[in-house]
Amino acid sequence: MSSTPLLQLLHFLLLLLLPAPLRDYYFPRPSSGGLDVYHPLILFAGFGCPDLEARLTEAYTPSVPRCGALKGKGWFPIYKFNTLDLVEHDYVPCFQEQMALVYDPVHNEYRNLAGVETRVPNFGSAYGFSEKHMVPDRENLCLVSVRKELEAVGYRDGDTLFGAPYDMRYAPPSEGYAARVQELVEHASSKNGDKPVILVGHSFGATAVLGFLTSTPLPWRNKFIKHLLLISPPPPTGFTLTITHLASGPSVFQVATVPIMELRSLWRTFASALLAMPSPVVFGHKPLVITRHRNYSAYHMEDLLLALGFTADQTLPFLRRRTLDVEAPLVPTTYIIGGGVKTPEQLVFWEGDFDVPPENVYGDGDGTVNLDSLLAFGKELRKQQERNNVDFKAIEIDNATHSGIVLEEHLLRRVMAEILQANL
Repeated sequence: MSSTPLLQLLHFLLLLLLPAPLRDYYFPRPSSGGLDVYHPLILFAGFGCPDLEARLTEAYTPSVPRCGALKGKGWFPIYKFNTLDLVEHDYVPCFQEQMALVYDPVHNEYRNLAGVETRVPNFGSAYGFSEKHMVPDRENLCLVSVRKELEAVGYRDGDTLFGAPYDMRYAPPSEGYAARVQELVEHASSKNGDKPVILVGHSFGATAVLGFLTSTPLPWRNKFIKHLLLISPPPPTGFTLTITHLASGPSVFQVATVPIMELRSLWRTFASALLAMPSPVVFGHKPLVITRHRNYSAYHMEDLLLALGFTADQTLPFLRRRTLDVEAPLVPTTYIIGGGVKTPEQLVFWEGDFDVPPENVYGDGDGTVNLDSLLAFGKELRKQQERNNVDFKAIEIDNATHSGIVLEEHLLRRVMAEILQANL
């Protein structure tokens, strides 16, 4: 096949039109020694997708003796594919204790509980992400569908395809993460004839990759980054479901068979839990939380946190990050979002009881993130990109949900077409 980028793209797009069995029959996958892809690519999957391992040192004081059973025994999986193991071994209370972060208001930083060390395994591999709910129809979450499509057109893990899993508890870029990703980008480029790299982030993975990129020097970006794709990014302008997670437990961070309300206290220790609180820039004075005695708009998020049971110290991370600061990546970017799906916009806790799930009043969005916020974020990114003469392409796909945009076949093909076009 001709090595020109345009002919390669046409070949890839023709492959996408075929069902997977026919694709493999008519176009056998190339051997590891004969890859015919153009630019290396790194995946950044969504919030619950990275795995975590833990190690307990002598400095760890367990709340109950059984939580110290693994002390001094090296690294063990604490949040990986089969979270049902945590339930079957009665380890969920220990899991919550060892996964929790501690906020230091003096240094304005988060850290693990004393004596608990954590790490992200399989960094660099596109296989470093896994869906944790063990639900059959969700097995292709965590960009697994995208990875399979990329492999079908010739990408190979560790050669031209890579992954950058992260510790989802922190607000990106967490300490040390940016340096690891920078090294991975340079490695991927060097391994592929010094070609610049394509970065693909979905959901919180888009937040992670954007946080990484904006922490790097612009000359470095210009040299090593070919294209950035942000798919269903949780915008810094915020969204209403963030409040639901704080009040009723996190639907994005689950343990098999454990009610999400039981994970609420753990979730509230994460830096990432406060990262996308609704901003007045988008939501204005509109009541987002409605109770019999008081309503809360985006201007009243501090009061809401206190009403939810946060201490004054626990609200400090939100207050210190409250000023909206949208920084564009200043590399060629494709921004892909869904819309036309009913999405929680207002939450009704009529009796003021935040221990029960709210009644939702719905608006437009992708089922998770409100459309107004997605559009406002995209508008600001475009303005900054165009001011600096950097390409920016925005795509809104009707009836595409936050997760379905990289799962449903017709939507996946649309996303894949944009990924492969970035090879030009």
